[in-house]
Parts: sequence; structure tokens; C-alpha cells
Amino acid sequence: MFAALPMLGLSIIAVPALAQVRAVPAQPASEQAALRGVEVFLVNETEAPIADAGPRQIEVTAADGTRLMLERTPGPTPTIAPHGFAKARYVPVGVAGVALPPAAQHRPAEIPEQETVVQSSTGSSSGLLARFEPHEPVYGAFGLSDAGGKLQLSFAVRPFAEDAPLQLGNLRFAYTQTMFWALNEPSGPFRSTNYAPELYADIPVDESTRVAIGWRHDSNGRGELDSVDINRIFLRGEKTFDLGSDWRLDVAPQAWVYVGNSGTFHDMKEYFGYTGLAASIQQKDGIKLALTARGNVKTGRGAAEAFVSYPLRRLGGGLGIYLFGQAFTGHGEALDRYNVNDTHARIGIAFTR
Repeated sequence: MFAALPMLGLSIIAVPALAQVRAVPAQPASEQAALRGVEVFLVNETEAPIADAGPRQIEVTAADGTRLMLERTPGPTPTIAPHGFAKARYVPVGVAGVALPPAAQHRPAEIPEQETVVQSSTGSSSGLLARFEPHEPVYGAFGLSDAGGKLQLSFAVRPFAEDAPLQLGNLRFAYTQTMFWALNEPSGPFRSTNYAPELYADIPVDESTRVAIGWRHDSNGRGELDSVDINRIFLRGEKTFDLGSDWRLDVAPQAWVYVGNSGTFHDMKEYFGYTGLAASIQQKDGIKLALTARGNVKTGRGAAEAFVSYPLRRLGGGLGIYLFGQAFTGHGEALDRYNVNDTHARIGIAFTR
């Protein structure tokens, strides 16, 4: 009734022999690596589509020789095309037949505590780089006429280890800086810069849902007479939908309230509003389309920004960057122009997306 399928040193149990769907797991380096989740390919070797979520449990041998019992995480049952494949995610439930306690079955991978040292012609630099993660896209894009150049740097960092008390492991500090380069003007000055530090808690609800609550400051960095800045307490949720064939859809609605002063200009709420939405659809190692929007329903003012990106390594040459397009329409692309309606399109490269 059931068949064992040995593949590349990995033994698989509880596979229905009649399903004719072959489960091919990636080999984890160790038990610790498997705690992040092990990707399993479900291969349909028949001439007809099959709806199959894969075996409930599989047994694998890690690269370091540790035997692991993995269990499939909850998720929709995919329909696998003839001679096609789907992906499933498995997490450890035992080591060499010994069951792990429930807390250990679902604990996140630990962040390495060791600092990373990089040697270069400027000398050695070091940091706890494993604690850094992408935040908003990091890119440089350029357009015609007054669109000029738009450069953005962004990162998030985890100040505490994931197992820190009081849920401090969910805390993030993030920083985003967006610069507008007036290439159409003599000497090409940077006409404006947006600065945006954030402090928030990023809380996982389940495998596909997260909630964040925190504070964000947006400022143009100017003096008292022409300062444009706002402070917001925000609540954001994100839901990921697995569309199959390495495609995913992310939807993240957001709402906020204003706190403190808003520089010299006190009507920014009319343009920034109280709600926003971000959505993206992408294929892993493929194209990504993203859209962010915010606005004030009462005044009818707001803005939307679209992004499209594609990994250039897919074109050969080993390039580790993305071809990147960006377009904005609405109010407040630069905080200095929060009450001006602009429409700009640019193209360039990105390092994160």
C-alpha cells in the first residue's frame, strides 16, 4: 500500500504507492538548519494532473549525518500538472526517532552571535551582519526631465536574539533614506532627502501571517522654518498566499495615527491620510510587481507607487542585482513637495527589492 523511495541517501516513508507523486527533499546541512524549514519538491510523474500535498512525514539524513523526521506544515493542497512539480515545506518533529518537545518543533532558527569580519583595502570592518535584513527596496533609478534620479537606502536590524525574554526578539529598528537628484539642473544637486527611522515589533501569527506595530518618523531634515516631518504610530498586517510554481502574493494593509508635532506644516494629514496598502506578486528568482498606496479618503488626496524588478543573473554573467523600474503618482513623493501632485517614472538597478 505504501512504498519507500530512497533518493540520494534520503529515505522517505508514508508515500502512497498509487499517488505516483515523488517527494524529493532538499538535504539540510544539520538539525539546526532544518529548523528553518526544509523544501520538498513534489514531482508528478504521470500524464494527468494530481491533487497531492505530499506525505505527512518524511525521514531524511542531514549532511552532517543526523537523521531527522520531518512533518509537513499546514497549507493548501496543490494540483500538480503532468510532469510538473509543486513545493512543500517540512519542519523537524524528531531526531533518530526521538520526538522533540512541541516548543522545539516550531522554534525559529537562532541568529548566529558571532560577528562577521570583512578584510578590504580600506582595512577590516566587522559587525553582527546576521542581524541585518532587507526592509524597503535599495535602488537607484533615473528618469527624464524633472524626474531626475531617485536613490534609496533601507535596512532593518534585530537588536535582540530571537529567544530574548519579553518577546524582545520581535523588535526591529529600521532606517530608510530617499534622495532626489536633480540631474536636469546645473551641477546636478540633490534637491531633497527623506529620512525615515522606525521602531516596531514584527510578530509572526502563523506560517503566512505577520503583524507589526510601531513608530515611524518621516522628515526632510530641514531647520525650524522649513521643517516637514510627521510622527506616526502604525499597525500593519501581512498575509502571504502561495500561488504555486514558486509564485506568491503578499498583501499588507496598514493604518496609523499621528502623534506629536508636524514641523511648520500642519496640513500633511490631508495628503498622507490614515491608511495605506502594499501588495506584490512575484516568482522566486523571477519577476516581481509591487504597488504601494496611501491616502486620505475624506480629501481624495494621496499617492501610489509601483515597482517592477527582475534578477539580472537570469540573463547570465553572474550579476547579483535587479533590473528595476519605479513610477510614482500623487502627493508627497518628496516631503518638501507634500502638497504638490507629481507623476514620475524611472528605470535603474536595485540591490534588494
